Amino acid sequence: MTTQTKAFSPELLNLDCAAETDRIVNWMQETVRKTMRKKGAVLGLSGGIDSSVVTALCVRAFGADRVLGIMMPEHDTKDESLTYGQLLADHFNVEAIVENISPMLQGAGCYERRDAAIKQVIPEYQPDWKSKIVLPNLLKEGGYRVFSVVVQTPEGELIKKRLPLSAYQTIVAATNFKQRCRKMMEYYHADRLNYAVPGTPNRLEYDQGFFVKNGDGAADLKPIAHLYKSQVYQLAAYLDVPEIIRMRPPTTDTYSLEQSQEEFFFAVSYDKLDCCLYGLNHGFSAADVAAGIGLPAEQVELVYGDIESKRKAARYLHMPPQLIDSVSKHAEA
Repeated sequence: MTTQTKAFSPELLNLDCAAETDRIVNWMQETVRKTMRKKGAVLGLSGGIDSSVVTALCVRAFGADRVLGIMMPEHDTKDESLTYGQLLADHFNVEAIVENISPMLQGAGCYERRDAAIKQVIPEYQPDWKSKIVLPNLLKEGGYRVFSVVVQTPEGELIKKRLPLSAYQTIVAATNFKQRCRKMMEYYHADRLNYAVPGTPNRLEYDQGFFVKNGDGAADLKPIAHLYKSQVYQLAAYLDVPEIIRMRPPTTDTYSLEQSQEEFFFAVSYDKLDCCLYGLNHGFSAADVAAGIGLPAEQVELVYGDIESKRKAARYLHMPPQLIDSVSKHAEA
């Protein structure tokens, strides 16, 4: 990576939205119709910015009549996710259906396993309480950070306890059922319609491993994985995604308590992380980026270190199945 000599500015992430839309749409048409020989696209509608932009791109690529949106609520889903998902579908004239995945999750023991892990740390916890897991803010606390669980009683009292590794891993493993069940449902409808399944990660999520292996990380194509989060917002405005969706803060919608992506995974606001990731990718020093976004250089160094740490952890998530020998396409069965 070469070191940059020009000044860093967030404006370096500005996108030619018209040209980029044409490029993505042409690639999607070529990939889905010619390479995969599929007729359209199926994707989950969460009411978030990423799935909204991919929906808009699918409509341009295949036509609204060849796009199926699926809203997949479960016990912890916020009502607004369904509201925004339906709003988006109506806005782009896309067929939208609802598949409640709560029975699947209950059958798999998702909630029971999660609650048992929480009770290891907070014995008084009850199934009707709300919960989430959080990370300390990187810029405020820095250094070594571990997850805590936060629960809320029906009376509104909040209790926060640090999570031991085993409890943390069990909570995450249990909640990962949600993304995997949703993806299974998407592929059911894709199989019956002969459609492809586009994934919706942006560059931050794809680079840093903010996805579930064989869950939301599974897809036939990922049209916006090369775009920084701020560029996704630029594209959303160009594609006429409803403003109320564009103004909605990014959330995980995985835990019953309100939770931002920042407190769950990234630990830094997406606009700051966007700039740091771009700067690191393009050879800007921490001091260069710090001067451009108004942060101390020491804090940008912390973010750079966190990016590299998450990249190491994400290697497994990106790894394809491993083979002991290479398998030729002409090999005998």
